[in-house]
Parts: sequence; C-alpha cells; structure tokens
Amino acid sequence: MNRLVIEGLEAGYGAVSVLRGISIEVRQGELVALLGTNGNGKSTLLNAILGFVRPTAGRVVLEWDGQTIDLTGAPPHRIVDAGIALVPEGRRLAPNLTVEENLLLAGSGRRARRDARRNLGFCFETFPILKERRAQRAATMSGGQQQMLAIARALMTSPRIVLIDEPSLGLAPIAVTQVIATIRSLQATQNLTIVIAEQSVVQAIDISARAYVLAHGSILRTFARGDSAADLDDIRRAMLGVGESRRPTEAAQ
Repeated sequence: MNRLVIEGLEAGYGAVSVLRGISIEVRQGELVALLGTNGNGKSTLLNAILGFVRPTAGRVVLEWDGQTIDLTGAPPHRIVDAGIALVPEGRRLAPNLTVEENLLLAGSGRRARRDARRNLGFCFETFPILKERRAQRAATMSGGQQQMLAIARALMTSPRIVLIDEPSLGLAPIAVTQVIATIRSLQATQNLTIVIAEQSVVQAIDISARAYVLAHGSILRTFARGDSAADLDDIRRAMLGVGESRRPTEAAQ
C-alpha cells in the first residue's frame, strides 16, 4: 500500500512545543483534511512533513512503490525529490517573475526536470487562465489566480503527495469555490494524494475522505465522510478544543 505515515510526531519552535504526538496516515489517492483554528498546529505539521520544521520526536515515513523512505528531519529538497510538494499559506510566489517563469523554476529540480515541459502543458490544461497569462508577472494577478499558480507550481515537481495550507485564506467566495473545485478535480481525475489544512469546515468536509481536528497541537477528533457524528456543530466544537480526545493510534485508523 502506498501511503504517508506520521507517527508520534512532536515539533515546535525553539523552546515552544507545538505538535504533541501527532499520528495520521494518508493513503494514495486520498484527500485528507486537517481542521483547526489558528495556532493549533496545522501549518507546523505541514512544515514538519516538508522538513522546514525539524521534529523533536516521532517519524515521517513515505511508503511508496515497495520502498520505505524515512523523511524525518530530512532537508526540504530531499523531501520534494521523494515526491511531496507544499502549497504554502500565503502562496509565496516569486512576485516579479512571470507565471511561466514561476512554473519552470519549480520544475527545475532533480526529480521533475525531465518532465518539466510535459508538466507545464498539464498545468496550462488544468488552469487555462495561467496559459492565457503566462507572460504576466505573478504580483499583478488576483488572489484566486495566484492560488491557482501556487497549486500549479507544486504540480510542476511531479508530486505523489501535495500538501495545501489554507487555500481559501484571503480569497473572495467565488475564488474559493473555484480553487476547491480544482483541488477536488485533481484528486479525482489524477489519483493525486492531497492533504489540505483549512479553517473553512464546510469546504474541507465536503471534499475530504477523512478529517483530523487539531486542537492544542494534538489530534482531538477524527471524522470520516458519511460519519454520523460529523455534523458541523460537532466539528466546530472539536476545533475549539471541546470534545473527547482520541489516542494518536486511534486517530490514524
């Protein structure tokens, strides 16, 4: 089984502990949501998976095509080469580069370089607006267009798994709808494995197979699609840290 496994992960910033014993599993082709309000560890978890935050305990393991790759504490470039890409909160594009330059830069890594032109064509097919504006500087695009560019930039790395941090942040409702629809389409048509961190409960629950609720740096609850317990009020209470905790091993089931 191809999957990403996080076991007992703990991480933080200096003396400040943020993540406490996080254990989750993401299988190939799944779209999994991380839900939680600001400051509860969603971004830290994604950054720890990508190697931007070094774990103090636990493991990040990629099991893929018969290989087991321990990515715990590895540098970000090695993790990207293993097939994991991040769409960061706030997009973090190269503002003075054009759309095409941003994409080709992302596709210049060791693993993706040989497929750069094919991936560029796929990105332009998936996001026609980016093809139309391929010569436009990223900084001059709307928020929704920049978010599409940030997702396309991740696709240029030939990823197995894409981590997307707060894709709806700061976007107009119509742009949020377009971005969420694109994420759903990529997962469904390309069998892409996606982990999405969101505060917007409705969109995340609607498209995900499973949602983990983070509160105070721990997995407080797990909701599966179709779970009778997964009504919005219950999820929102869990996001506020109100509810019965589950053991990390149970959350990963």
